[in-house]
Order: sequence, then C-alpha cells, then structure tokens
Amino acid sequence: MSKPTIPKGTRDFLPHQFAKREYIFNTIRDIFVRYGYSGIETPAMETLTTLTGKYGEEGDKLLFKILNNGDYLSKADTRALETRDTHKLTPSISKRGLRYDLTVPLARFVVMHLNDLQLPFKRYAIQPVWRADRPQKGRYQEFYQCDVDVVGSDSLMYEAELIQIFDQVYDQLNIPVEMLLNNRKILAGIAETYGIKDQNFGAFAIIIDKLDKISEEDVMLQLTSLDLSIDSSRQLLKTLQITNLEELYPVLAQSALGKKGIGELQEVLDYLRLTPLHNKLSINLTLARGLSYYTGCIIEVKATSVQIGSIGGGGRYDDLTGVFGMKGVSGVGISLGAARIYDVMEELNLFQDLQIGQTDVIILSLDEASHKYAFQLGGQLRASQVSVDIYPDLAKFKKQMKYAGRGSYRYALIIGEEERASGLMTMKNLTDGSQLKVDLQEVAAFLNQQVDESK
Repeated sequence: MSKPTIPKGTRDFLPHQFAKREYIFNTIRDIFVRYGYSGIETPAMETLTTLTGKYGEEGDKLLFKILNNGDYLSKADTRALETRDTHKLTPSISKRGLRYDLTVPLARFVVMHLNDLQLPFKRYAIQPVWRADRPQKGRYQEFYQCDVDVVGSDSLMYEAELIQIFDQVYDQLNIPVEMLLNNRKILAGIAETYGIKDQNFGAFAIIIDKLDKISEEDVMLQLTSLDLSIDSSRQLLKTLQITNLEELYPVLAQSALGKKGIGELQEVLDYLRLTPLHNKLSINLTLARGLSYYTGCIIEVKATSVQIGSIGGGGRYDDLTGVFGMKGVSGVGISLGAARIYDVMEELNLFQDLQIGQTDVIILSLDEASHKYAFQLGGQLRASQVSVDIYPDLAKFKKQMKYAGRGSYRYALIIGEEERASGLMTMKNLTDGSQLKVDLQEVAAFLNQQVDESK
C-alpha cells in the first residue's frame, strides 16, 4: 500500500500552524473592517469563460481546469483529441476552473449583483486560490489571498487608502517592508517614447517585470525582440531607474498618457503626505506586475529582511467589468499573500512571543466524582468566555499532567476531593510551573485576566 500524499504545492496545517494562520487572517480582517470594507464570498469554481483571457497568456496557462462531470470524452472534440490539440480540446471537456485570484470573480460578482450593491462598493475577501505554478519557496499551487477592492470610483484617494492598509497590516504583524509604487500609464508612456508598438506593450510589461529576476543584459536582449536597438534598450533601462517624478516629466514630454500617469502618482503621494507611514514607500518604474487588467497605479510590497519575493500587491483596473457587459466601471484593489506572510513570520520568529491558539485551561480530575464535577464546571466556565478542555477519563494523574504539558494550554485546573470540599481550585501555570489556589467563583475572572494580560 502506498503512503498517503498530498498534491504538490499544497500543505497541511497542524493545529498550532492553523492558529498562527488564523492570527494573520484576524489581524488583516480587523484592519479591512476598520476601513469600511464588507466581506463577501464567491465559489471556488468559476466558468472558464469567466476566467480565461483576464490574466494574460502566461496567466491563462496557470489555470487549473476541471473535467466535465460523467463521461467527459463523450462530447470531446474528436479531431482535437486525435491531433492532440490541447487548446481546442479543452473547451469540449472542461467548462469550469478553479479561481486564479479573487479580483476577476469580484468583477463577475459586481455585474451579477449590481442591483443589490451601492457604488462605490468596498469589499474584502479571504479565500483560497489555485495556480499551476512550479512549487518553490514562497510559491504554492493552493494558497489564501486576502483582498480589498473598491469598485465604482475613480478617486485616487482609494490608492492612498490601500497603501495605508498595507502599511498598517505589516506594521501590526511586525514585518518590515518596502512598498513600491508605479503607474501603468507611465510604462505605456515610456513604451510610446521609445517606439514600442501598442500591440507589444503586454510583452514589454512582462519583460520589465523580470528585472528583479534576471540580469539587465538579459532584459536588454529580450527588449530587442520588440524592435529596439541595444542602445535604445540601454537608455530605456536608465529611464526606468528614475525615482524623482520631476525628472520624469521631460523624458515623457511627448506622451500625454505618460504625463497623466505622473500626475496620478503625484496625487496619491499628496494624500499620503497627510498621514505618516510606518514603512518605506518608493517610486519604482521597473514595477510592471504581469496581470494584464491593470491600467493605472500599481503597488507591490516586499519584505526587507527575508528573500521571498512579493508579499502583497495590487492596482487600478479601469474597465475589468467591461468583459462581463458593464462598461466604464473603475476599480482598485490590493491582495495580501497570506502564505508568504506566514512563511516570513516563521523565518523571523515573529510568532514566538504570541500566545495564539492556546486553550485557557484543561481540567484534570482525581476521582470519579471530580470528573463529573469537572464536566459541570467546564460548562460554567465556557459560559464566561473561557476556553476549556477536560481530560476524558480517570487516567493516572502523571499521565494526565503529561498530556496537559504537551498540549497548548495555559493552565491546568486540578480537581480532587479537597478542591470540591473547600471550593478552592488548584491552578497550575503550564508555562512556568507555578501553582496557586483560586476560589471557584473567581476562576473565570482569573483566567480571563491572564488572557488579557498576555495580549
């Protein structure tokens, strides 16, 4: 019999790992709600017509497709099957796919439920997504995204607000980051200035997005495939090193779209000057983000003390809902990669001082009557917002203590004949080993106080 396995690029979470991830989710969710975002949920599956054509050619290749129910080959394109033409075969055997992100499903959601929504619509979603990427450090095939988006407003205030959210989340999680800011209109202006044809802009953006992954020489060689000379490619890369917007104006003097992008970035920065940030914010013209639906400001977040790639990103998309029949509705949003955030916090030992996932108390019993008493007491404590576990049988006390010591409990409450008679419960601190007596009527208040002090 073969050993049980899980698909590559996925992972199990043990209870203590699950609790850590929930801590991340709860921290992020609290900040989302504080900024006025409402939660929604969409299906794990979407139709392939909803998903395809939204992420660029490379993104479409990473979609997980689901075979049709039943005898899926009965309606297969026989010619495509015989010629092994996967591109033509797929639509005949697969109508659904696992969602690649939470943004395209949002666009579909808004169009379907427009009559029930008030624009601008501010939503958050914390759900898993799937991508057929090659698994490696910080890259999984199944992972959670934590998204906030605003649909139905052109206001650049929201770009500034989303940067604030990034800043507050990572500050609260104690992860030092650098937030990178650019605008796709500026990239389009640079492409226009250097004579790159409109139909080649998508390829240009993908090449530029590789600057932090491959050498400048390799990037220049790839740019020559867009009919640029080596000298022009070299000059273009120098332009991308500009970080002062004032210096960029003369370079893009002949591009109205490029100058509009500069103006948008300047407005976002003007908003952000009104409130202090905890983390560094930088203009980075090499930031392109591969998703083809971005049309304005684009944002990316990188951890500064761990080599793991982007741990957050997003941007403005002017007409994403247009592909679903609703034209002219702008949106802007960001996504926080919970899987990478988890890995960063583990690597930096940021969980070690957090008492998360702990049950407040486990009740241990010394005799049959005390075990029944423990069951009753457990119900009373839970009614007072105390988390309680009860050892299930009358094992030897040493075995019960061994179990308690290996679990994620703050205290052990020990009940025997003496405790029942006196009303004074024996409380053992399972962290430092100290022990004290607590009046039965004060146990809930005592445990709740300990929990509050540990936060």
